[in-house]
Formats: sequence, structure tokens, C-alpha cells
Amino acid sequence: MRIIAGTHKGRTLVAPEGLAVRPTSDRAREALFDILVHGRFADRPVLEDARVLDAFAGTGAFGLEALSRGAAHASFIENDRVALAALRANIAALGAESQAAVLPGDARRPPKAAAPVSLAFLDPPYGADLAAPALTALAAAGWFATEALVVVEVAAKEKFAAPAGFAPLDERRYGAARLVFLRASA
Repeated sequence: MRIIAGTHKGRTLVAPEGLAVRPTSDRAREALFDILVHGRFADRPVLEDARVLDAFAGTGAFGLEALSRGAAHASFIENDRVALAALRANIAALGAESQAAVLPGDARRPPKAAAPVSLAFLDPPYGADLAAPALTALAAAGWFATEALVVVEVAAKEKFAAPAGFAPLDERRYGAARLVFLRASA
């Protein structure tokens, strides 16, 4: 697993052995960031100076890719101890400590946001039905700016309905993954 583009292009990210995390493939992550930069959301800068949330962060690949491509700050929420160690190691390897906040914990019971984000990634364990409850909890804790773009990764055939306060924009399938693009209304 590696950073696809930007200032840290080609840098390798570490991932823990076993089932603690299920990293999104480089191919799917590259497609996602191509959509963010060049696709239908390119009418306004999505990454440039953005505040980003990477919930169910695992290795932090989404948030670190965003930082590499010009985001100003990324907050990472993760509750697995082994994944947290890999996440911290990846942030340190990229020298991104000043741009990153690691928040150990459950995205369904998040801390209050220090500042709202304009871009968020949620990649909960497949089949656990965690995305919608996490979105609701994160919104209640003030994590999303009005019109924030939210990308949720679920299993390709997993049922997912956006909770109140989130408008579906698009979705794409990449192998075993489905990326659902949402807009936060407030």
C-alpha cells in the first residue's frame, strides 16, 4: 500500500497483519481521488487546504492521501490498538504530525469536533452496519461543515441508506468495495 500522488507520492504505508484492518486497494483509492480532483466535484477545490476526517481510519490511507494532495489538516478516528500503532507510524513516516490529530475511539461515539471538516471518509468494517450510526453521531458532534463531502466505503453488495442530513450524490463499485458519495446538509 502506498500514497498515490502529491508530496508523498510513492511512499509506502504500513498495515498490521491479520484482520484488524482491511485497507482499501490502491486502485480504488486512486479512482476515488481522481473523482474528487477531476470528476463532478471538481467545480470547487475539494482537497486544497481542506480539513479532513478519516473515521474508522485503520492505516490512515485516506487522510494521508488527502494531506499529500494539499489538505491542510486530517483528523483520524480509530479504536483498534494495533491499527492505531500502524496509523501513528504512517503519520510519523510522512512527517505529518503537525497536520494530523489521532483520536483513539469509536466513530459512533466521537468527541466533539475541534473544527468542522469539508471532506470526510468513513470506511467501517464491512457488514457491521456502522456507517449510518457513525454519520449521525459525527454530525451531532459537529464534525461536518455545511455542504461537506462525505465518502463512505461499504461492501459492494452491502445495504446502506444515508441517514437524515445527508444527500446521496453518486456511488461507484471497485471490486469488493462500493464508494458512496454524500453531501452533508448541516
